[in-house]
Amino acid sequence: MSVRVGIDIGGTFTDIVLEDGERRLTAKVLTRPDAPDEGAMDALHRVLGDAGRAPEDVSLLVHGTTLATNALIERKGAVTALLTTEGFRDTLEIGTEGRPDQYDINIVKPEPLVPRRRRRTVSERMTAAGTVLVPLDEAAVVAAAQKLQAMGVESLAIGFLHAYANSAHEERAAEIVAQALPGLSISLSSAVSPEFREYERISTTAANAYVRPQMASYLTRFEARLRDVGVTAPLLLMLSSGGLTSVATAAEFPIRLVESGPAGGAIFAATIAGSNAAEKVISFDMGGTTAKLTLIDKATPQTARTFEVARVYRFKKGSGL
Repeated sequence: MSVRVGIDIGGTFTDIVLEDGERRLTAKVLTRPDAPDEGAMDALHRVLGDAGRAPEDVSLLVHGTTLATNALIERKGAVTALLTTEGFRDTLEIGTEGRPDQYDINIVKPEPLVPRRRRRTVSERMTAAGTVLVPLDEAAVVAAAQKLQAMGVESLAIGFLHAYANSAHEERAAEIVAQALPGLSISLSSAVSPEFREYERISTTAANAYVRPQMASYLTRFEARLRDVGVTAPLLLMLSSGGLTSVATAAEFPIRLVESGPAGGAIFAATIAGSNAAEKVISFDMGGTTAKLTLIDKATPQTARTFEVARVYRFKKGSGL
């Protein structure tokens, strides 16, 4: 009989559970922030040894983590730049113009992940209907790429106005930058978050670009180590939505993993609530870096379409990224 394995990597501990028929075995080890895969592999070997199983026996491996969240909160991501439409350089700082405290004259807003010196603009414009209003200035894209190279940029977010309606300019700009700076990590808003409202879309894309090099490196390294020890089962990543995705997709869009670990906890809590016929439940999940609370109605966790990270003011909506 094959076994199933679940791994959750938090900021402090890495937890693993192995399901072997009716048996469930667990292990807990310290997380290595500099090399999270080390702790994960240590936990895997430990729990397989306790179960008397070999790596080849694993039929499914599901992985949840708060590594992306912690990188945003602790500001330990890549040196990131933003390329956007002329006139929209300060979108990340203007935001929605909302204030978490209407009467605080000394209000502090979260520092953008991309400082102004690394935010560059080019002439281009799409209409909301997706037609070209101003052609892309390709020479300006080349010039911007050269300036970003001099700044030591490791990752780039490209977010043009109305790119959700027509992604042609973003895709062409990405091609030009990739030719000028081979190996640079590039995130397109039309792929990361193809929805209207430029602040939310560009903010999400900047966050994706900020954590992408670190997360992509970790995920590909972890998958390779699993294969090296004989685990042939698919490695699936838990999404913030509670769904599952492949390593390739998770490495390209790590922002979708921001609530990965807590989402798994919410689903588990909902399962427990359902098995006990509890209609109204609050689940609480405390880690070393963050704590999460979920409202569960009739065995279904409540969901939201937007999410804030790293609030400046405790419990105040609108004070985070």
